[in-house]
Amino acid sequence: MGLKLMRRSISQKSQHRWKIKVFVMVLLGFFFGTLVLMETQYSRIRMLGLLSTPTVQNHKIAFLFIARNRLPLDIVWDAFFQGDKENKFSILVHSRPGFIFNKVTTRSVYFLNHQVNDSIQVDWGEASMIQAERILLQHALMDPLNERFVFISDSCIPLYNFSYTYDYIMSTPNSFVDSFADTIQGRYNPKMDPVIPVQSWRKGSQWAVLNRKHADIVVKDERLFPMFQLHCKKKPLPEFWRDQYVPPDTSKIHNCIPDEHYVQTLLAHQGLEGEITRRTVTHTSWNILANKERDRKGWHPVTYKLADATPMLIQSIKDIDNIYYETEYRREWCTSKDKPAPCFLFARKFTRPAALRLLTMSVLGLYHEETSNS
Repeated sequence: MGLKLMRRSISQKSQHRWKIKVFVMVLLGFFFGTLVLMETQYSRIRMLGLLSTPTVQNHKIAFLFIARNRLPLDIVWDAFFQGDKENKFSILVHSRPGFIFNKVTTRSVYFLNHQVNDSIQVDWGEASMIQAERILLQHALMDPLNERFVFISDSCIPLYNFSYTYDYIMSTPNSFVDSFADTIQGRYNPKMDPVIPVQSWRKGSQWAVLNRKHADIVVKDERLFPMFQLHCKKKPLPEFWRDQYVPPDTSKIHNCIPDEHYVQTLLAHQGLEGEITRRTVTHTSWNILANKERDRKGWHPVTYKLADATPMLIQSIKDIDNIYYETEYRREWCTSKDKPAPCFLFARKFTRPAALRLLTMSVLGLYHEETSNS
C-alpha cells in the first residue's frame, strides 16, 4: 500500500514537471515568435519608409562646350569638376562631326564619351554656330535635373572653384545674357523685318548662361532662326572678295555675326528682358588698337599666352565689379545674392600652356589631383 502511494506521488510529480516544461516551452515559443513578428513588422515599416521618402536630387548646371576638335584645356576643367561631390553638373561637348572623346583624345574622365553625336561643321561668323548651340541645348534639356545651361568655349578657363561658381549661378532665377541695343549701322538687315523688327535687335557676347525656360525657347524657335540663316552674315574678308560678288561700296555690306545677336534678340523679341541679368559672366579682352587692318578691327579677342599667365592678370579680372555699355549709357554693377560681387566667373582666350601655368600656380583656386589625369 505504501509502495503504491509512493509510486503515485512520483508519477504526479513527473507529470507536474512535464507540464511545467511544456508551459515554459510554449512561453518561450510565444516570446520568440512575437520577437520575430515584431522584427518583421519593423523591417517592413522601415522599408516602406525608405520607399516613400524621395531621394534628394540636386539641380544641375549643364556645361556646354563648343570645340573645334579636342578640348585643349580639359585638365584645367578636370580640376574644376573635382570640386563637386554631389553630382551638381553635367557635360556636353559639340565638336566636329565624328570626333569622339576617348582615352586618346582627352586626359579627363569627365569628358569621356560626352560629345553630341549629331554635331555639325561650325564656321566662325556663320549661323552654324547658333545651330551648334541649339543642338547642345536640345540634348541638355533631356535631363530634367539640368536647370542652368552655360556655354563654354574651348579656350575658356574657370576663375573660381566649383562651389562658388554653382552658388553664384544658382542664386538667381535669371539668365545671364550680355545684351544691349546695337546702334552701329550695317549689322541689322532690313530684310529681317517684320519678323525681326529693328526695335528688338540686340547685340552681346555669345557666352551666356540660360535658365531652363529660356533654353527651351531657344530650342523651339522656328521664326527668328531662319531669318538669321538668310540675312545675318559676316562681311567677307578682303582676301575672299575675288571669290564672291562684292558691291563697289563695301561700307554697304552688312556685317552680322549671328552668335553675337541671336539669343539676345530672341529674348528681347519675346519680351523677356526682365528675366535676364544683362551681362555676361565670361571675361573677354577686346584690344581693337592691336588690329592694324581696318577691316579686321575687333573681330577677334586677345589671346593670352604663356608669358601673360600671371596672378596679376587673374586678379585684375576678378577685381572687375561693373560693366559700362556705351550704346545705352548704362553701367551694370555686378551682384550675387543682392550683394556686390565680381562680374566674371570664367575668362578667355587662353592657350594651353598659359592655362596649365595658371593651374600649377594655384591662382584659380582649383584642386588639381595629378593621379586623376594619368
